[in-house]
Amino acid sequence: MNQLVKGLSILGLSLALPLAAHASEPDLGKGAKVFKKCAACHTLGDGEGNKIGPNLYGMFDRPVASAADFNFSDGMTARAAEIGTWTDENLAEYLTKPRDYVPGTNMSFVGLRKEKDRVNLIAYLRQETGAAPAAEEAAAE
Repeated sequence: MNQLVKGLSILGLSLALPLAAHASEPDLGKGAKVFKKCAACHTLGDGEGNKIGPNLYGMFDRPVASAADFNFSDGMTARAAEIGTWTDENLAEYLTKPRDYVPGTNMSFVGLRKEKDRVNLIAYLRQETGAAPAAEEAAAE
């Protein structure tokens, strides 16, 4: 009986480990779902206009608070030089609680508490805004 239990434990572990490895990979479909919270205020496509918030196309390739034809808040403008450009890390911190990361921002969104939601959203944003995937960007540095 002990051999059977041990065998089943090993089998279960061997099946679970590959799943755990994939759990850390971003899910673009889930990122698209999370973006629905953002879509009321932001557009993603090249050439699309601004809404209440700026168009996000190219956001990883330009300085923060520099989208054309958008009047950024004083808080975002003041913090822009310090942030530089959006990276996965600083964007994740911002998306956790925007008003804490950029005091005085006009963005009313309260934030994303779940790390997985932030990871999925950032991967989706990279895909939809013309940015290189994070792995390619890291390799280029």
